[in-house]
Amino acid sequence: MLKQGDVAPEFTVKDHTGKTHHLSDYRGKNVVLWFYPKADTPGCTAEGCSFRDHKAQYEQKGTVILGISFDTPEENQAFAKKFDFNFPLLCDVDRKVGLAYGAADDASAANARRVGVVIGPDGKVKEWHAKVDARAFPQEALSRLQ
Repeated sequence: MLKQGDVAPEFTVKDHTGKTHHLSDYRGKNVVLWFYPKADTPGCTAEGCSFRDHKAQYEQKGTVILGISFDTPEENQAFAKKFDFNFPLLCDVDRKVGLAYGAADDASAANARRVGVVIGPDGKVKEWHAKVDARAFPQEALSRLQ
């Protein structure tokens, strides 16, 4: 699993609007990757709105939030609309990013893990958390950012 100081694996993924994101696009900022395996996974719906509610505070700390799911862009789009999400929801349908970051045990979303990763401006992992609590993690990660 990733640990502090590891170079964060690069990725190229589309979000729910069809825009392509590369991790390297965010060099110079803190990045929080929030993996929620499937939008309908318990604990990955309304509770995750804490990221939405804290977005301005994250921005004040020079931090970008990127949500990553194993859903399709269309499923993520419906999810974003339902909960008024205002940050990119990346579509990792082939699970390559999730596997690279330790967010999936196998190809079954039922066995996948919610993972939170904080990447520093230098592109290295600052924190890696397994089995994050979707309700608590957004505030916890925010409180630890400098």
